[in-house]
Amino acid sequence: MAAEPSIRHALSRPDGAFEVVVLNKADDRMNPTCAAVFGQPTDDCLVRVHSRCTYGEIFGSDNCDCRAQLERSIELLREQGGVLIYLDQEGRGAGLAAKARGYQISHELNLDTFASYAHLGIPADSRSYEDAASLLAQLNLRSVRLLTNNPAKVSALRKAGINVKRETLLEDVPSEYALNYLLAKEQHGHIFVSPARDEVPQA
Repeated sequence: MAAEPSIRHALSRPDGAFEVVVLNKADDRMNPTCAAVFGQPTDDCLVRVHSRCTYGEIFGSDNCDCRAQLERSIELLREQGGVLIYLDQEGRGAGLAAKARGYQISHELNLDTFASYAHLGIPADSRSYEDAASLLAQLNLRSVRLLTNNPAKVSALRKAGINVKRETLLEDVPSEYALNYLLAKEQHGHIFVSPARDEVPQA
């Protein structure tokens, strides 16, 4: 018997109920891509595609802006309705061990994480967004407003057949460490938008 394309069930938060959608992979010991669905999203709804960050989301580190991005995204999705897709792709797809080695080199040699990855021979970003596109298709979403400052996510979803309009994710910078991280990301194609900046690029 063929596996169902996804597993769905309800969950609740203090601010209300939502639906969880989990891709049904052949190896269910691994953490597949999943989504939190707020409201009844239709085409052109708000979508956030977010990659796991143990340091920021679990340990509360302010070396990056990952937790701030996640929390702000959930606020907007709760307000407007939409989908949060969560990818188990730690360290920009390199994994937690590689990420830890990158941080170690960063501290030893005073490098940003992109430079430390290069020093270790690790690709700067090896994430895949195929599963994100698959979940959107299963939710019958062909056109979305993607909440991101990363043009690579826009390109990847468009390549997978999703009509995407980018929505700027405006956020506060949680620390000087995070500021340096964001400036490094900007050098690698990300769009850095903050109330501290004079201009906010348009979507």
